[in-house]
Amino acid sequence: MITISDSAIDYLFELLDKQDDDVLGIRIFINQPGTPKAETCIAYCRKDDVKEEDDTLHNDKFEVYLDGRSLPFLEDAKIDYSKDRMGGQLTIKAPNSKMPRVGDDSPLEDRINYVLYNEVNPSLASHGGEVSLIEVTAEKVAILQFGGGCQGCAAVDMTLKHGVEKTLMDQIPELTAVRDSTDHTDTSNAYM
Repeated sequence: MITISDSAIDYLFELLDKQDDDVLGIRIFINQPGTPKAETCIAYCRKDDVKEEDDTLHNDKFEVYLDGRSLPFLEDAKIDYSKDRMGGQLTIKAPNSKMPRVGDDSPLEDRINYVLYNEVNPSLASHGGEVSLIEVTAEKVAILQFGGGCQGCAAVDMTLKHGVEKTLMDQIPELTAVRDSTDHTDTSNAYM
């Protein structure tokens, strides 16, 4: 699934060795998995960070905790460390992190992002705009933020109600509402 080179293990172990005793190992996760904005991250992992759905990799130096939600997107990922004259560089390559892997059993956030990035944003791009998911509330309300030409646009309410909200609610029936959290007082990039 994920490959961590010996040099990366040694480097990460050196970093972990300098941490407090409450650090269990490292945690690997992907922010906004399956979208063009996906970002693969490594962080120190403490007891409170471990989740039941996580997967754990063992090596002879420390534990690697893989975020359960990120697992499909970490397939074929590689972590390496190369020394150079400036010290060295840790590289993370996760070729599947931006690939949409969405099914009926996928988390709600992944399904919303899939619809936004594959159906809604291509339409908004013709006006230089985009929309992204900020969060999904406990009441299953999708909180969105518009950017580019959509921020401050006079037609954003119509775009939200008749375009984005309709598309999301039709395709993801468990959503109860869609809300815009964008500050539209900044009209410097607005399309209209």
